[in-house]
Amino acid sequence: MIGADDLVDLVRAYNPRTDADLIREAYAYAVHAHEGQTRRSGEPYITHPVAVAALLSEQRLDDATIVTALLHDTIEDTRSTYGEVAARFGEEIAELVDGVTKLTNLELTSRETKQAENFRKLFMAMSKDLRVILVKLTDRLHNMRTIKHMAPHKQAQKAHETMEIYAPLAGRMGMQWMRDELEDLAFAVLNPEARNSIMRRFVSLRQETGDVIVRIQADIETELARAGLVAQVQGRAKRPFSIWRKMEEKEIGFSRLSDIYGFRILTNSEKDCYGALGVVHQRWTAVPGRFKDYISQPKSNGYRSIHTTVSGRDGKKVEIQIRTQEMHEVAERGVAAHWSYRDGVRAENRFAVDPVEWLRQMTDRFEEAENHAEFMEAVKLEMYTDQVFCFTPKGDVIKLPKGATPIDFAYAIHTRLGHRTVAARVDGLRVPLWTRLRNGQSVEIVTAEGQTPQATWIDIATTGRAKSAVRRALKAQRRSGYVRLGRELARAAFAQIGKRATDKALRTAAKAHGYDDDEDLLAAIGASQISARGIVHALYPEQVGAHPPPDVGAEHAIVGLDPKAHYERAPCCQPLPGERIVGITNRGHGVTVHAIDCPRMVEFEDQMDRWVDLSWSPGHHAPRNAVTLEMTISNNPGVLGRICTLIAEQNANISDLRFVDRKPDFFRLLIDVDVRDREHLHAVVMAAETDSDVAQLRRHRDDKPERVPA
Repeated sequence: MIGADDLVDLVRAYNPRTDADLIREAYAYAVHAHEGQTRRSGEPYITHPVAVAALLSEQRLDDATIVTALLHDTIEDTRSTYGEVAARFGEEIAELVDGVTKLTNLELTSRETKQAENFRKLFMAMSKDLRVILVKLTDRLHNMRTIKHMAPHKQAQKAHETMEIYAPLAGRMGMQWMRDELEDLAFAVLNPEARNSIMRRFVSLRQETGDVIVRIQADIETELARAGLVAQVQGRAKRPFSIWRKMEEKEIGFSRLSDIYGFRILTNSEKDCYGALGVVHQRWTAVPGRFKDYISQPKSNGYRSIHTTVSGRDGKKVEIQIRTQEMHEVAERGVAAHWSYRDGVRAENRFAVDPVEWLRQMTDRFEEAENHAEFMEAVKLEMYTDQVFCFTPKGDVIKLPKGATPIDFAYAIHTRLGHRTVAARVDGLRVPLWTRLRNGQSVEIVTAEGQTPQATWIDIATTGRAKSAVRRALKAQRRSGYVRLGRELARAAFAQIGKRATDKALRTAAKAHGYDDDEDLLAAIGASQISARGIVHALYPEQVGAHPPPDVGAEHAIVGLDPKAHYERAPCCQPLPGERIVGITNRGHGVTVHAIDCPRMVEFEDQMDRWVDLSWSPGHHAPRNAVTLEMTISNNPGVLGRICTLIAEQNANISDLRFVDRKPDFFRLLIDVDVRDREHLHAVVMAAETDSDVAQLRRHRDDKPERVPA
C-alpha cells in the first residue's frame, strides 16, 4: 500500500505547492476511520481509498479531489459524519465526499421509473461539482480492477452497471482511456470466453509475425525524421473489447479484422500535425472514408485530433491519431483537464472546456423531458455517442452504430425491406441514402417492387449486416447477368460456324470443361473465365480453323442489307456485334439498327412492314462502335485517371466523357467508349470494375420515347 508520504510525493511531482499537511491529515483520518475493516480480498479496507487517490494523482488533480478520494467512503461506511468532515477539512471537501456517497447509494441498474430518477440524481450531483463524478469513476475503475474477489452474481451486476453507465459516461467526458479500460474489465466478467479467445489470437499472431507494433512505430519515426518533423510516436494493440465489438458490428472473424493496432503521433504544433499527416499519406495508402479532422471540428468535450487509417505492412490497416501535446492532455483527461495542475498552478490549456458550460449544455436537454421515459431517452441519446438511436414511423427504436445511414436502418429492420429501398425520409424530409443519421431522428424507408440492391450501397452502409446482405444480393444478380451474357456470347459463337447453342450442346461442353451444369458454364463465359469460342472449338474442332476470323469492313458489318444501303446504329440501345439486331426502315433516311430487346421497339409493333431481319457479319469488327457507360466513382484524387487507363489498356478509345451528377462523396458520369463487339465491351467493364473506387458501372441506354421519322 502507498504510504502518506509516497502519496504526497506523487501529488508534489505536478503540484509543488500542494498542501502536504492536509493530505497527510486526510490519510491519517481515513486510516483511523476504516480501522478494522477489510476488503473481500482480505486486505485492509484503507488500501482502496488510497489507491483511488493515487489514480487521481495520475490525472494531476487538485488537493480537494485527492482528499475527497481518501475520504470518499468515510461517511457511508464508518462513524464519520458530514459535520465532522466539514469541521476538519472544510465545506468544499465535505460536499464532495457527500456527493460521492450519494452516487454510491444509487442503484443505477434498476429499471424503469427508479432508474430514471437515479439518473436525475446522478446528473444533479454532477451539475454541482464535476469532481464528484471524477472520484466516482476512479472509484469504479479500482473496484473493477479488483472485482475477482466479489461473489459471481455481484461481479455480473457491477460489470453490467459499468458497461451501461460508467464507461459511456467516461467516454462522454472525454476520458477515453478510462472508458476503454472499464469496458474491457467488464467484458472480462460478462464474456470471459470471448475475451480469452481474442487474447490467445494476439499471442499466436505475435508468435507468427513478431512485434509488429515496434516495427511500424520505427517506420513512422523514420519517415517523420526524414521530413524534419520532431514528434513522439506511440503504438499499441487495441483492447480485446474494442476488437470484439468491431467483429460483432462487421460480422467478421478475427483473422479478417485488419485494423487491430493503433498509433499516435504527438507533435509540437498544429502545423506539424498536418505536416505529419502529409508524411503518413505520402508513405502509405490512405483507406477511403476513414479520415476525420477533429482539430478543425473539435468534439463538444474539447477533443482535438486527426484520425486516419492507412494500409501498412502486408496490407494490414493501421489507425493513426495525430495531435499536439496540448491536445493530447485534453484527449487523455477530457473535461478533467480543467483541474489539472502543472508546477503548482492550474494548467492553462486553451483546449480544455469549461466544465460548467459543458454540464449546462448536457443537463439542459434532460430538464426538458416531461416524464421518466423522455428523460431516459434523452440520457441514452447523450451518453451513447458511439451509437445512434432512431425511430421507425411506428415509434420503435432502432439502435445503429455512429455514422449509420438509411441503408443500415432498413436492413436492421428486415433484409427484404433493405433490398427494396429506393429512398428515405428523415423527420419527414426526403434525404439521399448516404445521409448520416443522428440520434433521435424518425426514419421512414420508401420502397418499390422490383428494386434491387446497388453496388454503391456497400460503401454507403456501415453495419456488417447491411454490407453482407448487399454483397449476397449483388452476387446473385451478377450470376444471373453473367448467365444471360454467356448465353448470348455462346449463341453468337455457335452461329459463326452455322451451329445452334442447344441445351444438349451446352451440357456436353459443361461436362467436358468440368462444370456441374450448363448454367455454371454460361456464367463462366459471361464472367470471361472461359471464352465462348473456346467452347465451340472443343465441340467442333474440325469446323474452327486455326486462323483468326477475317476482318469485317464497315460496309459489310451488317448481313441482310444492300451493300449500298445507308444504315446507322440506334443511339438509344447502341447495338454491338454479337447481339441480336433488327432494322427499322426510315423513308429517305436509310435503316436504323436496334438491339432486339430495345424498349423502343414497342413503338413499331403496329408497323411490321418497316422491320428488316438483320444480323452482324461473322469475323473481327474494328473498334468503332460507340457505347455509353454510366459510372459512379468516389470523389478522390486520381480515380478518373486510373479508370481511363484501365479502359485504354483494353484497347478501347474514350470518345466522350460528361459528368451528370456531383456529390461530396461521389461523381456520376457518362463515358462513350469505342469497342469491337460485346465481348470487347465485357472486357472493358470487367477491367474498370476491378478498381475499388468504382461504386457502380452499367451500360447506359436511353429508353425515353422520341419521334422517329416514318
